Amino acid sequence: MPVTTRLANLKDIPQLNELIAVSVRGLSAEYYTPNQIESAIKYIFGVDTQLIIDGTYYIAETDGTIVGCGGWSKRNTLYGGDQHKGIEDPLLDPKHDAARIRAFFVHPDYARQGMGRQIINVCEAAAVSAGFTNFELGATLPGVPLYTVMGYTAIERIDALLPDGEVLGIVKMKKDY
Repeated sequence: MPVTTRLANLKDIPQLNELIAVSVRGLSAEYYTPNQIESAIKYIFGVDTQLIIDGTYYIAETDGTIVGCGGWSKRNTLYGGDQHKGIEDPLLDPKHDAARIRAFFVHPDYARQGMGRQIINVCEAAAVSAGFTNFELGATLPGVPLYTVMGYTAIERIDALLPDGEVLGIVKMKKDY
């Protein structure tokens, strides 16, 4: 089935939040406990509207159904949706800073069919066009294999402490273009 990629818009937010929850619940069960998953959905995973406003968040669709999403950022935040940010997100300098690869989620029914790879390729090309020459991301544990195949290397394990006391393992990764 053909998959198209387009920029997300603010009207997509309700569908994106639904996709994110389904993706996390469906693809994270082998890596995180049910409590970690629900806590992460509540406190970290969600749409970052700044990415949509900046025109750097993409949707993968098939037959008009959103099956994946992901983006890149020219801002400092490494991971997390709107509920995770408390301050304005400063701009990065492409001459010195790495673009952020952000907020990748795929519907479990479409996992491992190239959706994530397709969106990463679109994001990296757009970031390079904006002057960036390297990338960083905060990968969830289920995302690490995809990012590794895409040329990213792990540089640090981050144990994100969530407000309810749950801890979510995240791997900071990087890639030079």
